[in-house]
Amino acid sequence: CVTGPWCVLKGYSLRLEITRKHHCLLLSQAFWCLLCLLVGTLDVVLDSSARVAPYRILYQAPDSLVYWTIACGCSRKEITEHWEWLEQNLLQTLSIFENENDINTFVRGKIQGIIAEYNKINGIKEDDDTEKFKEAIVKFHKLFGMPEEEKLVNYYSCSYWKGKVPRQGWVYLSINHLCFYSFLMGREAKLVIRWVDITQLEKNATLLFPDMIKVSTRSSEHFFSVFLNISETFKLMEQLANIAMRQLLDNEGFEQDRSLPKLKKKSPKKVSALKRDLDARAKSERYRALFRLPKDEKLDGHTDCTLWTPFNKMHILGQMFVSTNYICFTSKEENLCSLIIPLREVTIVEKADSSSVLPSPLSISTKNRMTFLFANLKDRDFLVQRISDFLQQTTSKIYLDKNISGSCISSDDEAKEFLKEQAWKIHFAEYGQGVCMYRTEKTRDLVLKGIPESMRGELWLLFSGAINEMTTHPGYYEDLVEKSMGKYNLATEEIERDLHRSLPEHPAFQNEMGIAALRRVLTAYAFRNPNIGYCQAMNIVTSVLLLYAKEEEAFWLLVALCERMLPDYYNTRVVGALVDQGVFEELARDYIPQLYDCMQDLGVISTISLSWFLTLFLSVMPFESAVVVVDCFFCEGIKVIFQLALAVLEANVDKLLNCKDDGEAMTVLGRYLDSVTNKDSTLPPIPHLHSLLSDDVEPYPEVDIFRLIRSSYEKFGSIRADLIEQMRFKQRLKVIQTLEDTTKRNVVRTIVTETSFTIDELEELYALFKAEHLTSCYWGGNSNATERHDPSLPYLEQYRIDFEQFKGMFALLFPWACGTHSDTLAARLFRLLDENGDLLINFREFVSGLSAACHGDLTEKLKLLYKMHGQFIELCKTMYNMFSEDPNEQDLYHATAAVTSLLLEIGEVGNSMSSYSVLSAGSHEEEKLHCEDIGEDTVLVRSNHTPALRRSTSIDRDWAITFEQFLASLLTEPALVRYFDKPVSMMARITNAKNIRMRGKPITSQSSQV
Repeated sequence: CVTGPWCVLKGYSLRLEITRKHHCLLLSQAFWCLLCLLVGTLDVVLDSSARVAPYRILYQAPDSLVYWTIACGCSRKEITEHWEWLEQNLLQTLSIFENENDINTFVRGKIQGIIAEYNKINGIKEDDDTEKFKEAIVKFHKLFGMPEEEKLVNYYSCSYWKGKVPRQGWVYLSINHLCFYSFLMGREAKLVIRWVDITQLEKNATLLFPDMIKVSTRSSEHFFSVFLNISETFKLMEQLANIAMRQLLDNEGFEQDRSLPKLKKKSPKKVSALKRDLDARAKSERYRALFRLPKDEKLDGHTDCTLWTPFNKMHILGQMFVSTNYICFTSKEENLCSLIIPLREVTIVEKADSSSVLPSPLSISTKNRMTFLFANLKDRDFLVQRISDFLQQTTSKIYLDKNISGSCISSDDEAKEFLKEQAWKIHFAEYGQGVCMYRTEKTRDLVLKGIPESMRGELWLLFSGAINEMTTHPGYYEDLVEKSMGKYNLATEEIERDLHRSLPEHPAFQNEMGIAALRRVLTAYAFRNPNIGYCQAMNIVTSVLLLYAKEEEAFWLLVALCERMLPDYYNTRVVGALVDQGVFEELARDYIPQLYDCMQDLGVISTISLSWFLTLFLSVMPFESAVVVVDCFFCEGIKVIFQLALAVLEANVDKLLNCKDDGEAMTVLGRYLDSVTNKDSTLPPIPHLHSLLSDDVEPYPEVDIFRLIRSSYEKFGSIRADLIEQMRFKQRLKVIQTLEDTTKRNVVRTIVTETSFTIDELEELYALFKAEHLTSCYWGGNSNATERHDPSLPYLEQYRIDFEQFKGMFALLFPWACGTHSDTLAARLFRLLDENGDLLINFREFVSGLSAACHGDLTEKLKLLYKMHGQFIELCKTMYNMFSEDPNEQDLYHATAAVTSLLLEIGEVGNSMSSYSVLSAGSHEEEKLHCEDIGEDTVLVRSNHTPALRRSTSIDRDWAITFEQFLASLLTEPALVRYFDKPVSMMARITNAKNIRMRGKPITSQSSQV
């Protein structure tokens, strides 16, 4: 923008800069228009801050070329007010100073003091956002009409392809929206997409553009290219889309973590505090997943280093990770060595003497007399200080770490079992035992050969990380059991129903002792995590955990399974299992392409994956073989399940290709899994109820479980955990949006017979209504977001909106919304629809009111209007105000006057004959319109006792108008009949509401509450 000349005022170093756009007296109008286009274009492309503040007051020291912004405004009036304040409170004081340096110091100190005092009074906390990013935040809110609650995370320069023409501009990524803005040569392009509407997010490559991001919604596709850092942009998009999917699942908003350390001076200029928060979250998530740590553990930092490994006498290159409660290490070479040291186990941390062979060494000793030697630490002093700080915070209220014996019966006399135990004891002697042991490739190889029965519980706790949560939460399980005893809800009912279906063939669950333990564990977890509660398949998994672990240990193993290792598997919609089903289909396509098309046609993958994955093969494989799968799962994670599932399919390729239907394919796979044996098992034979074999079918050749697992590693061991997470993100978008679409169809199918709306109209209305509900999750509202969503209710009643949200939708969708009276009318209708008086209405209530107003016949529309009013004067005011924007406004006013006069006459007649009157059918006393015996300053009240409204003490109860009288009077005026009888184009109104949202304007208005 063009900057005007400087004005030196009062001879001081305070100067006023006027930077107003579209104003230059020295240029011809034509040239100025072209210049404005060019300046506006450069403004966008170069991210000019001139678009933020048209007027600024700058301070410049006489001997400096640097200007300090001390005030800014959007209009001449606003900046003038700032200048007048400076004249009164600052300029007069400057005359007492003798030199320019004193003036410079005083002015800067005064302005900074004013800002600090304002922030203190208004409770504004200092943040780490740079000035440039703060300007971007202002621009973001201004361009897209977002409220202050919508937090900008970052913004990037890019091109948006609108048709075949690229528009260079800026993409703004906020917590809940992806926005784009471009202003090129006088043409403006603006786009707003909610993350919860995105169905697919891909990073593609074309011949013209090797890097392009494709964003898909249900109705459109959008392409962005020419990023300076596409990897960072796409990673942030993925993270924000994941947060949105979590919002759809849990109905919870985003809470910023304000415990992060202060931003360093040399940090990137455009990194916001919120971006740093999200980056830290992503790193912590990877850290927790890598070392199986509790879900609330936060990574503090990591550094390259070496670790001395005594078992092979080498210094292994890797990374050390430090968090609040743990020090962890993993080697650069995958699976070579990893280490987890809980700070609760640490006794000594000391710096050893540096040498050329061992620079900057650090020694850490633990309670079990193990010492770990790290070296090549770049900032050893700082690291030692951080570890010391965390050690001081470590709680002393913990269990003693001890070896845990399994509770199942084992035969130590069996040679194979004895050899396995000896192999593990030798391993413990060489690599350490317990949580601080060195975890190497040899550890994994021992697991693949089978964990001894007597050690299974101990090692499950260790490999899953459940030992850490149990150790740091003493007494937690007992408290949960005590609190949940005698409590009944939907989860406990389902648990009782499934208790006797949990491994009924096993002796441990053929008596009340085993059943009672299973009941306590499942009920305690349902109370710990009500979002999950109880899901079928949890009983089968938990019963197996109880066979090898004590009751409390089984509880914490279940926590590890449900909350970390199998995320979202056991919620009401088994989302996690459906996501991994999609991942499995992708893996099958890549690794077994010759079978993939056949399996898709038969629909087998979707059937097998749910039962295989939800129960970790426990429900489809002989017990003694399935527990070996569980061993590998606790050690290696979900990749084992994918590998094994692929190996099962690959072993049956020929038979599956010849199958004619899904039933035949399931029989083939079922017979194969039934034949998987574990000859090393010392357990007594347990009947396998899943068996699909019949007497007249030849038994399937036996398949050794250890050979099957080894085969899965040889053929599919290249599947990496990070690849699985990438595939999970893609599938999560697809699964959750598919579930949302299914819910929408169920709602529409249920309500379509109750209204006059078409299926398409109802689907669009549901999308708008749900969008308004979701705004309560991230922009707040007059009630808690969780109070507006109850997943136990029918779909029609789950989502609810408050009056502020309803008022915005009323203004856009209802035909009677016009003029200044619109909010008042919305309040009346909201109170009428809010049948239970909780100040929230659900979708069914909303649609019933909208349907009557838009598609009802004349009588239904007038009945709705009549019921919205408790007093005759209220109805008259409404009718006089609702026609203000109609083309036939004058005719409607005259007709309203005539109807009002007629009704007044009817009321007077009824008043004089009240002792002889008989109410018409359906006109109950509480539904009649009464009149207040006041004057023109009538107070609006309702005949029912609504506490939010004032009640008058001077209502003439003998003066009343029934609905039949109101209807008959209105029918005498053709203009009013035509107005209320005219058809309403609902889709046009819906399209308008969607366009307003697409332009970034929130539907909800900001006026007073009901």
